[in-house]
Amino acid sequence: MHSAVEPSMKDAELHQREATFHDAWASTTALDEVLVQECFEAPTALENQFILSKMGDLQGKRILDIGAGLGESSVYFASRGAEVTTTDISPQMVTKVLELAARFHVKVDGIVSTAESLNVGENQFDYVYIANTIHHVHDRAQLFVQIRRALKPGGVFFSYDPLAYNPAINIYRRMATEVRTPDERPLTRADLELARNYFEGVEHHEFWIAALLLFAKYYLVDRVHPNSDRYWKRILKETPQTLGWWSPLVVVDSVFSRIPGVRFLAWNMVMWGRKPQ
Repeated sequence: MHSAVEPSMKDAELHQREATFHDAWASTTALDEVLVQECFEAPTALENQFILSKMGDLQGKRILDIGAGLGESSVYFASRGAEVTTTDISPQMVTKVLELAARFHVKVDGIVSTAESLNVGENQFDYVYIANTIHHVHDRAQLFVQIRRALKPGGVFFSYDPLAYNPAINIYRRMATEVRTPDERPLTRADLELARNYFEGVEHHEFWIAALLLFAKYYLVDRVHPNSDRYWKRILKETPQTLGWWSPLVVVDSVFSRIPGVRFLAWNMVMWGRKPQ
């Protein structure tokens, strides 16, 4: 068993804002709008394709999905044979995940929980998956403690989140005020070093540098304002036919992501590490 971490008043207020924002998002999103397969198999799902390549066969694996949101990842993992537990700070999001799982005829366990005080047992999971969630968490040391506690010895966490350094993305963030929460803090190099205090073999890979021109197209050519559509969801609707001009930029990024001074200008960073045996 574990003892719950009592949040400070400031943290409790932050958690309430996050829960309220994501409750509203869940309540206004129809199940038909949730793109499960595309989230992992669309040509723009670069981060998740990379993570899947690292995970390998998911049959029988126990996966904890932290901050699961609408449930694309939880349902996808379950469809691949994993035993999935989904958590989110938003009760409406957890409800949405369970509805989505029923629609896809898979089983997912749902828990309403903050990321800093997970209501799960110790040494339970082969993998912890946490996508677009760390940047919502302020006490990241406690988050990593919780992830390590939940993993089996030798278990691996996989995360991906936005980075703080790209000036174009920072302009986008200042524009997209209605589809983002005010407490978000994109990751920095310090978060990578923090993870290394709790896990061994921590590595990272960056995505979307030149490829970010797709965001510029949405705004300048398609005239889609960042507040009228979430760009990070819109990209999943792209197909190979609509991305002929864009695909070479992914190849360019495969070079950029190997350059130490350039890689942190990416939009997103995938990070992974192992709980010591």
